[in-house]
Amino acid sequence: MSLPTPPASPSLEVPSGLDVVYANLALISHSPADIVIDFAQILPGENKATVKARVLMSPLSAKLLMRALVENLARYESVFGEINIPTNSSLAENLFRPHPPPEHPGEDKA
Repeated sequence: MSLPTPPASPSLEVPSGLDVVYANLALISHSPADIVIDFAQILPGENKATVKARVLMSPLSAKLLMRALVENLARYESVFGEINIPTNSSLAENLFRPHPPPEHPGEDKA
């Protein structure tokens, strides 16, 4: 008795002119039937983010995405080293707190 052959991965077609979206913030919400991920951009020191893309997935698809991200991040870290997560109160605070101005040469530090 032979085992069934697993289905082939689908071929992906990227339409010409598709906008590439950079996101440094993701907001996740859900209903009983769907997981919604809003990908947004926010500038340091700002308190308003602009949603650039919204992805709606089934809970199963979201869980498979999570598994794929975990596997890919592990591969990334095995090549480039561990990604350190800041330990302060929140990731947003670490990413978006105002940065001190650069020091000028010759200034005394008090």
